[in-house]
Amino acid sequence: MDGEELTEQETALYDRQIRVWGADAQRRLSKSHILVCGLKGTVAEFCKNIVLAGVGSVTLVDDRVVTDESLPANFLILPHENHYNGKTLAEVCCDSLKEFNPMVHVAVETGDISTFGVEFFEKFDAVIISCCSLGKKKMINQKCRKLSKRVAFYTVECRGSCGEMFVDLQDYKYSKKKLEETIECQIEYPSFEEAISVPWRALPRRVSKLYFAMRVIEQFEDVEGRNPGETSIADRLGVLKLRKELCETNSLDESQIPDALLERLLTDTREFPPVCAIIGGILGQEVIKAISGKGDPLKNFFFFDAMDGKGLIEDISGPSTRS
Repeated sequence: MDGEELTEQETALYDRQIRVWGADAQRRLSKSHILVCGLKGTVAEFCKNIVLAGVGSVTLVDDRVVTDESLPANFLILPHENHYNGKTLAEVCCDSLKEFNPMVHVAVETGDISTFGVEFFEKFDAVIISCCSLGKKKMINQKCRKLSKRVAFYTVECRGSCGEMFVDLQDYKYSKKKLEETIECQIEYPSFEEAISVPWRALPRRVSKLYFAMRVIEQFEDVEGRNPGETSIADRLGVLKLRKELCETNSLDESQIPDALLERLLTDTREFPPVCAIIGGILGQEVIKAISGKGDPLKNFFFFDAMDGKGLIEDISGPSTRS
């Protein structure tokens, strides 16, 4: 991304942003390439934000065919049957995103992302994953980590009024101003697999209950061979049994994962548009920080629950990567 200056057209279009974070940060954004997999409402909000911010390109991966169930939270899909009939989510969202900013190249990649070789991910500066199984998240994160260049990795999930985001920037170096000085900073991140493998007994006492609840639901779907969101209240007993097993293994009181919260995650599998806007906005902000090198990045989980309106950052790391 180094060595290329902004064009006259880019400078004029992004004038306001350049005034906020500077020409160098905008240049980095304009030369960056983003890969996005899983196009539901939260990711649609994210894509809109980074396209308007002026990244170089966005590549979309989602071969699922658009259905009526895709419409409520994803504003990139126009509610006209003749418009999306037979098209995939990636194709329809691609058409809409191109209209937001013609200077950003938006393209579609077909296929199962878990089958893509390590070299495929080298083309990108950030990889964002949603609607993927536990195994796929781990696999794609590891592929990004095998590259010679640093590729930022994010996962994001939204279930009803709750949402979760994970960040892995590997060994991330950046600078920030403190008074009149410029300070060089460095943060080491664990992989997704390393983070969720930290024993629950080793975590701080006040870790978000949503962290534990999401791990229970995630593992239940993995054991049952379900795709994310393929759960219902009929799964309640199976989920409570798994919670009991996990709590016993990790020496955690079951009250830390309330029945009511698990039931909400089981039944509210559709996205809630206001929550999509909040989490998609924060995800966009974090990706822009990582690419531009401006601002303190989030480490490494973010949780939001519309029931109490709170957003929480949790550092779930082993001893070697804890801040």
